[in-house]
Amino acid sequence: MPKIKKFKNVEQLRKEIEKQEASRQKEKKKVIVVSNGTCGQARGSLKVIEALKKSIRQEGLKEQVALKITGCHGFCEAEPNIIIYPDGIFYQKLAPADIKTIVKETLVDGRVVEKYLHRDPLSRERAWYVHEIPFYQKQKRIILGDNIFVDPTNLNDYLAIGGFRPFLKALTRMKPEEIIQTVKDSGLRGRGGAGFPTGIKWEATRKARGEPKYIICNGDEGDPGAYMDRSVLEGNPFRVLEGMMIGALAIGAREGYVYVRDEYPLAVRHVTMAIESLYQSGLLGENILGTGFSFDLHLTKGAGAFVCGEETALIASIEGRVGEPRQRPPFPAQRGLWNRPTCINNVETWANVPLIILNGADWFSSIGTSGSKGTKIFSLVGKINNTGLVEVPMGITLREIIYDIGGGIPDGKAFKAVQTGGPSGGCLPASMLDLPIDYESLTSAGSIMGSGGMIVMDEKTCMVDVAKYFLNFLRDESCGKCISCREGTQRMWEIVSDITEGKGKPGDLELLEELAIATKEASMCGLGQTAANPVLSTLRYFREEYEAHIYEKRCPAGVCKTLIRYVVIAEKCTGCEACKRACPTGAIQGTRKDVHLILYDKCIKCGACLEACHFEAIEAQRDPAIVVDQEVKP
Repeated sequence: MPKIKKFKNVEQLRKEIEKQEASRQKEKKKVIVVSNGTCGQARGSLKVIEALKKSIRQEGLKEQVALKITGCHGFCEAEPNIIIYPDGIFYQKLAPADIKTIVKETLVDGRVVEKYLHRDPLSRERAWYVHEIPFYQKQKRIILGDNIFVDPTNLNDYLAIGGFRPFLKALTRMKPEEIIQTVKDSGLRGRGGAGFPTGIKWEATRKARGEPKYIICNGDEGDPGAYMDRSVLEGNPFRVLEGMMIGALAIGAREGYVYVRDEYPLAVRHVTMAIESLYQSGLLGENILGTGFSFDLHLTKGAGAFVCGEETALIASIEGRVGEPRQRPPFPAQRGLWNRPTCINNVETWANVPLIILNGADWFSSIGTSGSKGTKIFSLVGKINNTGLVEVPMGITLREIIYDIGGGIPDGKAFKAVQTGGPSGGCLPASMLDLPIDYESLTSAGSIMGSGGMIVMDEKTCMVDVAKYFLNFLRDESCGKCISCREGTQRMWEIVSDITEGKGKPGDLELLEELAIATKEASMCGLGQTAANPVLSTLRYFREEYEAHIYEKRCPAGVCKTLIRYVVIAEKCTGCEACKRACPTGAIQGTRKDVHLILYDKCIKCGACLEACHFEAIEAQRDPAIVVDQEVKP
């Protein structure tokens, strides 16, 4: 960690910000920026960094080239990637063996190495520079955009992009009521799922009786496939902490907690280092900058319970109790941590605050729609070419995200559905691709914004199986405190499981809907209240798939193992033996260039043959051994 300067007053901090900003603008070296978040490290970015250090040293470029290690750049599909500034040359999917060539040809000889450039999956055109890549072009990266320029462990890097200017403005030029009014006027809504107006929550906490007051950053991101909060905390923790400091000024809090799940070790490490840096610099603790404002921050690690994302369960966890929700009211703004007024916002919400204070409410409210202001970060995963973290203006359509940013569906398959809002969200069909993304539109369509998970599914996805998967997750994660959620999620899962196994019967869908509505209406917290969404949305848009499973004992997508068997299509089989080599049980017979056969007594329906076949010569068909009762068909 770089040496930290101690700031004793406002003027010292102001001068240091100006110094770091000027130093950044005068930088004459070429800068190699390495994406080194969790996704980058999983794909080998640490080895790429070591190779870069070695090659730069061997070529004698230490005085001409600077190496900056940053958090995630969002384009996870392209990891490990580097950007070479000032030009912005973008190289992707690098291995340590590639680095010597890049350093020699690009940094020494000034040539672009085309084979490492990004190729768009739709147009097949190569992009030389980061701003030319379609993945980035329709995004509006007001939070994530600075990740490229910031070493998350270096406070000076954050000051160099104007960090803590918003805090100084709030500290020296604004009254608490003015800060709250600015946040209210901006239209910022909580990015954690419910979308409650942030400024109103702050105002309620400030007006609540009781001292001391607390603020909490909710980083307990538990949705499968979601990693927005993790990447923000890994890539720019100082912005989140600055937002909390501004919130503390507005609310009158002296103490705050950052709650991060322990499964995010890199985020925990970077937040810990950032808090230590702020204490060493005099920006946290007693009498900050000699102004009389005092504020302490603590990191609390969560054990990975999904229900602890609910604010009252999170409070219980911080207090050392079992993470269970409680009845509201009273709300945390009235009685929260240690029964004192408490304001809870999630990572992305706090990260927006410094930008709103610096640029003004009008700037933020000019982005988005009339009811949903600003940008939203989504983790775009599943059957999509360009997986990654995207930040888009509210009001953008699903089509623009999936095709213009995400690059469409792999292998030319058709888009089938997208689930937004995590396991408590809903699945939206192809007919809703032009739906604008905002709180109201998603809710009316049967889904939710949630914290920002977005899972794309193609034509080979079984929507009944999807509902089963998320119900299984939710029944396991239910704390069990209220019977409607504990029993409702379990019974819904049992019914859907029976349907996928060919045991569905007439009346199941009506019972399923009744259970879903009862669970939604009777549950105490957000987990139970939204647990029915995967069921209700798939029944609403894909009811025919449920009916095919029940009445025809057939899985249209060929996913539910009990209902299918794999068949070789003789006209398409070339006898290449790829399926035979992939089969783990020796269930495929045939010699090279002859049509192969599947021995059903040996087949375990693992799907390895289907994946291995390059000629679409294997299909998942309805298993004729399952008897269909003709009398039960509708």
